[in-house]
Amino acid sequence: MAAVNSSKLSLSKSQLNVMSKWNIMPYKLHLIFTFLLLFVSLCFSDDDHEMEEFLKREFSLSKPYQGVGSLGSSHWELMGDAMVTTDQVRLTPDMQSRQGAVWSRIPCHLKDWEMQVHFKVHGQGKKNLNGDGLAIWYTKERMQKGPVFGNMDNFTGLGVFVDTYPNEEKYIERIFPFVIAMVGNGTISYDHERDGRPTELGGCNAMVRNQKHDTFLFIRYIRRRLTVMIDIDGQHEWRDCLDIPGVRLPLGYYFGASAITGDLSDNHDIISLKLYQLTVLRSKKEEEEEEDVVTIPSVDNMELLRCKTCKKNKKTFVPSHLDHLISSLSLCHIDFCCFFLFSAVGQNEEGMSGLAIFFTVLFSMLGCIFLVVIGMVVYSHWNESRRKRFY
Repeated sequence: MAAVNSSKLSLSKSQLNVMSKWNIMPYKLHLIFTFLLLFVSLCFSDDDHEMEEFLKREFSLSKPYQGVGSLGSSHWELMGDAMVTTDQVRLTPDMQSRQGAVWSRIPCHLKDWEMQVHFKVHGQGKKNLNGDGLAIWYTKERMQKGPVFGNMDNFTGLGVFVDTYPNEEKYIERIFPFVIAMVGNGTISYDHERDGRPTELGGCNAMVRNQKHDTFLFIRYIRRRLTVMIDIDGQHEWRDCLDIPGVRLPLGYYFGASAITGDLSDNHDIISLKLYQLTVLRSKKEEEEEEDVVTIPSVDNMELLRCKTCKKNKKTFVPSHLDHLISSLSLCHIDFCCFFLFSAVGQNEEGMSGLAIFFTVLFSMLGCIFLVVIGMVVYSHWNESRRKRFY
């Protein structure tokens, strides 16, 4: 009996150990899930909290365009072939070899701002037989004609381009029209033949041409973060285009809009430019970080932000079977996934085995997919509050 009791006692102890382990595991999984949820929520944190906006009429352009282009009677000045009508400021007509622009006369000294652009691109040309596009500027220079959508090359500041014609025909992954952003420091040239890919910060396709409904472009600069969104589907909803942290733009630059046509043409119209001053509460740490005066436009961590295009670098070899994978992951806007993939591939030159590369890529993919699933839940709630109309 004693032997039987001892065997039962040892069995019950083992059962208790197993049961305790099973009871502890959900708590561990809960802690891991909570940690990942907090991490993703921080990555997708909303910048709209504790923020107010005020329309700045001196930097805004809207109907009835009183005095626009007249000497000394308006805050805006016309250049080139631009002209004012009752319905819009037409930067270029649907004619070949035209360029025009409208520029603010007053430099902007706002630290945080948001520009909402109501525009229209239309013409008689068929698909891919139209051009070339328009641009929205925040630059040191103003009223300078040039080849970059009607503005000078080697500009200093920010340019957001609505490119309607593909110059690099071999690059078939991109559907035009396409919206991109670029920050120039006065020495960086826009590569027209490659549609600005070497210097772009990011972008999105935008079917804006010959639309019957209104089309809008949204540019926000807050806490040194550049966000571009579009509303082109007539659904009164903003769609994400690019979101780049670490963008450093000096104060005192000028806002403007320009357009250009070449052998192909379109009407490029600006219906309104509305600039809002954003009032944002900052922590002491943020205030200390922004105490340094920015004198030259720049972007932090350009190599990581452009991880999708770094595969073209001769120093990094990316096998063809990973090319589609990298393109797919880049759509998730999770840069560290792309970074891990390139790190794994780059180590191949140092003797890393094919099996090690496979497992590195596999676990990177699984981790990214897991974070994306969690992020989608957080992002859906965050997106509902973010995509609001302000006009």
